[in-house]
Amino acid sequence: MTSAQEKRGGAAVGFITELEDIEAASVMYLRLWCDGPDSQAHVWHDFASRLGPDRGRKALKSFEDLCSLCTRHGRRPLMRHAVDCKCLGSDESCFANFIGTAVMGDRDDAMLIATLLVRPDVAPLLTSLATEFGLALKQMCLARPPRTGGKQEHFQAQPATLH
Repeated sequence: MTSAQEKRGGAAVGFITELEDIEAASVMYLRLWCDGPDSQAHVWHDFASRLGPDRGRKALKSFEDLCSLCTRHGRRPLMRHAVDCKCLGSDESCFANFIGTAVMGDRDDAMLIATLLVRPDVAPLLTSLATEFGLALKQMCLARPPRTGGKQEHFQAQPATLH
């Protein structure tokens, strides 16, 4: 394998801060999970403390199975940046988009994105797991206090095309 092939999927395409909460969380948990046992314990602690032990365990199982399927049946290894990196890699962007699409209930589109990550025969199962995991993240985000500390944020409408 050439150096370019080994790095495929790791090119920075943006920043974590440009993602919505659920998508950003999915990338951060992917990075943590792949960082080793200590970081995996941190993931479990987050899920259990924010969802309770039973729902946290279910969310963790969905995420663990999701990561396992990506590893065992992936089209190639998923590239990711370091846990504290502010950049967003192209594989991470695909993963985030996959989770976000699945949690919105767009099953057909989510399965299409899943085929970029894993073999097509594994895509339906991966999509189901992504939906379960995404819903858990959504629940965690909804339970979190607002970022503004009680102040209302005002956003201007963004044009559909940025470039």
